[in-house]
Amino acid sequence: QMQLVESGGGLVQAGGSLGLSCVASGRVFKNYAMGWFRQAPGKEREFVAAINWSGDNTYYADSVKGRFTLSRDNAKNTVYLQMNSLKPEDTAVYYCAADPYLPVLARGIGDPAMWGQGTQVTVSS
Repeated sequence: QMQLVESGGGLVQAGGSLGLSCVASGRVFKNYAMGWFRQAPGKEREFVAAINWSGDNTYYADSVKGRFTLSRDNAKNTVYLQMNSLKPEDTAVYYCAADPYLPVLARGIGDPAMWGQGTQVTVSS
C-alpha cells in the first residue's frame, strides 16, 4: 500500500502560478494512475486532472484545461501539478489520489484506492 504526501500549496495572487507535488512511498508507484482532486469550502470534491501510469495520457477538467499541467516522474515516485493563470475560484484543498485503474480517477468510476492528506491553495483577487 502506498502513502501519498502532497506539498507546494500556498497563497498566490490571481494570475500567478503554483506547483504542487505528490510523493508516493513504496515501490509500486508505476503501477498506478495518479490524479488530483480539489474541494472548496461548502462544495463537493471535484476532479482536476489525471495521468496514466506511463505519463503519456493526461485528462483535465474543463475548468483547468489550458492552465494546469499534470506530469509524473516514475523514477522519483512523484506526480506534479503545475498551475498557471490561477483564479480565485481555484481556491481549494487539493488532494492527490492513486488508483490502478485510470477511469476511476478520470471518470469518477468508484473511489480512488488511495488519497493524500491535502494541501491548501488560496488565490487572492
